[in-house]
Amino acid sequence: MAARPPPPLPRIPAMVWALGLVSLLTDISSEMIHSLLPMFMVGTLGLTALAVGLIEGLAEATALIVKVFSGVLSDWLGRRKALALLGYALGAFSKPLFALAPGAGLIVAARLTDRVGKGIRGAPRDALIADITPAAIRGAAFGLRQSLDTVGAFVGPLLAVGLMLLWANDFRAVFWVAVIPGLLAVAVLALGVREPPRQDGVRRGNPIRRDNLRRLHGTYWWVVALGAVFTLARFSEAFLVLRAQQVGIAVALVPLVMVAMNLVYAASAYPFGRLSDRLSHVHLLGGGLAVLIVSDVLLATARHWGMVMAGVALWGIHMGMTQGLLSVMVANTAPADLRGTAYGMFNLVSGVALLAASLIAGALWDAWGPSATFWAGGVFAALCLAGLPVLQRMLPQETGPTP
Repeated sequence: MAARPPPPLPRIPAMVWALGLVSLLTDISSEMIHSLLPMFMVGTLGLTALAVGLIEGLAEATALIVKVFSGVLSDWLGRRKALALLGYALGAFSKPLFALAPGAGLIVAARLTDRVGKGIRGAPRDALIADITPAAIRGAAFGLRQSLDTVGAFVGPLLAVGLMLLWANDFRAVFWVAVIPGLLAVAVLALGVREPPRQDGVRRGNPIRRDNLRRLHGTYWWVVALGAVFTLARFSEAFLVLRAQQVGIAVALVPLVMVAMNLVYAASAYPFGRLSDRLSHVHLLGGGLAVLIVSDVLLATARHWGMVMAGVALWGIHMGMTQGLLSVMVANTAPADLRGTAYGMFNLVSGVALLAASLIAGALWDAWGPSATFWAGGVFAALCLAGLPVLQRMLPQETGPTP
């Protein structure tokens, strides 16, 4: 007797698409600025690579560390949308500060405000996606949001290139245009996403009580530890921009580096998200780390823009393979009522690691040149790869989705 075919997977909910559109618009706004900001800081403001690393590390670490508090708060309140809306609004209203900044001080303030907004919205948004998506397609849902996010992340730099060529390298004019999609993102979230109903009878206690934290078992914490080591290998993309400029790419065209990276990232995130619903998470993560190591080798040894672009493309592939995957692994190893807290803790540890990574990258760049920065990234990626067999033993049959 022939076996029955497996039932079709459910469709991705409309609200996940809406959240993806919010991410797309926000990333258009952010990347129009961020693809130009390293050159603006170094070329116009005269900052060193170490200073750029410090600013970028502080900004991104702030975003990740703030996520722990927003995640805990979203679990305690049982409300995700309001916190996400606050975070996206903060990011949108920080954008005019870049255009108005007379010097480094306001740039730093704008960057930190923008990243605080990112930190507030990140964990509640990810927990919201996990809450509204059936467990069987959770990888696809995270991959879809990541793909739409990344479409915005390559459209933004592409717009920046066109406007820089049109307006003769006028950084501030481009920064003003970036305000518009940020405000549109806030409107889409406010009008297009509903708060899912609370589960009746669920008691909302303090999610960071010792008893609750004990429910985040060893497998989850090993995912957190590997994520931290992985983050050390994944310093700020500002160094990709500086590397492109260092090999002689014209200033107005340097944002094309981010276009290329994010185009590859967008094209790969959703397929790999779908694949993660069917294949071993550990094996897929290992493949992504191997791709990152090859990317670092190319970027460390590049003497021509073609090698830089090849390394950047591989960087985008590794992000497509791993970023949505890590979100799925956190969701699948944490209790449903503690997902916001779990994402927050994960991002707290990753935030500290990201600050260290960007400081190390900037210091190595200033002391020994760009090659040292990328060789170090490859070493950290190899260390993370070496830790995967331990996770495989903790998940002998691969952790299944948590409803």
